[in-house]
Amino acid sequence: MSAGPGSSAWSVRTVDVVGSDVLSQLCDVLIDCVEGGASVSFMLPLTRERARAFWERVAQGATRGERALIIASDERGVCGTVQLVLDMPENQPHRADLVKMLVHSRARRRGLGAALMRAAEAEAIKRGRSLLVLDAVTGGDGARLYERLGWVRVGDIPGFALLPGGGLCGTTYYYRDLSDRMAGG
Repeated sequence: MSAGPGSSAWSVRTVDVVGSDVLSQLCDVLIDCVEGGASVSFMLPLTRERARAFWERVAQGATRGERALIIASDERGVCGTVQLVLDMPENQPHRADLVKMLVHSRARRRGLGAALMRAAEAEAIKRGRSLLVLDAVTGGDGARLYERLGWVRVGDIPGFALLPGGGLCGTTYYYRDLSDRMAGG
């Protein structure tokens, strides 16, 4: 459990089974982030039905062990999440993709994003994954967080995706080598 300045405590955990209440709260987080301009694969307006269909697929993947779903909760419920995609090709059993790092607007700027990233890295190590890869909007809040946490910038692709309200944005790719931490270094 951790807390930022002036905030109440939150906890971070990995879940394999997602109940209906948590699923609904994950929808709230996704909708909040997309409405706030986050380029995370969805366009506006993001309906609750589309958000729920997405989280139901994620929950099924977590139950089957194809994904690790990490959630953060505060006194109001789920306030952040991140996933590791573990279902990789047979020649890449050592890596995972880190996706959908989302923090609800009520919980931002308090260290929760960094805590979610640390939890994802720890979960990757636990699952025997030594290399993580992610992408982020070029120059966005996520990109700044990843660089601050020591992720290595690989390069940018201009005009890669659309922002939720329209307009192109670039994407920056990052990786994190965890092999030294796996070896106890």
